Amino acid sequence: MTRVAGGDIPGSRANIRTMTLLRTAFAFFALLVLPAAAQAADKLVLAFGDSLTAGYRLPPGQGFVPQLEAALRKAGIAARVHNAGVSGDTTAQGKARLAWVLASLKQKPDVVIVELGANDMLRGLDPGRAEANLDAILAELSKRRIKVLLAGMVAAPNLGPDYARRFNPIYARLAAKYRATLYPFFLDGIVGDRSLHIGDAIHPNAKGVSVIVKGIAPPLRKLLTGQ
Repeated sequence: MTRVAGGDIPGSRANIRTMTLLRTAFAFFALLVLPAAAQAADKLVLAFGDSLTAGYRLPPGQGFVPQLEAALRKAGIAARVHNAGVSGDTTAQGKARLAWVLASLKQKPDVVIVELGANDMLRGLDPGRAEANLDAILAELSKRRIKVLLAGMVAAPNLGPDYARRFNPIYARLAAKYRATLYPFFLDGIVGDRSLHIGDAIHPNAKGVSVIVKGIAPPLRKLLTGQ
């Protein structure tokens, strides 16, 4: 093989430059792809609800979704919690947007937290309609083979005993029908304690959210890990 001045093999410098460019390109590609792959490997929890899951009037990082995700990661569970809470949503509005929300995700949820019904109750809407809407939501999730944690709600006392008699059993009935995990009362542990609410005495503040997360995290962890 003929050598040129300096001992270089013809074309070797060009080959080295080509290899260097390829290595750089592969490294850049890895920087783009690996984080996405790692994220896709995380379990996905969809928080599908109203203002209680949306983080109404709470600073970033203090709402239900970020606090729940932090609690799961602290427990050693690699999970992302996606915020699909819309303030003011009734069960009918939740039913109407469910398919769109699921289609917008890049990953099938491992668990969906269904937290709806509070606005139906506060507006005094027909409990029968609320149950029918929730039934349709759970039926769709069941058809897609997605696990559900159904967060219940309790009627306010001012609505009277007849309304409570019709509204309160909705969640247990539907959980039994679809074999969903029931968390009986989403606001358990904070109702009546003004120190755990923002000024409207309805929505939880950051401290109130932490109480909710502490209660709901154990059944959610069980759904995610099977333990």
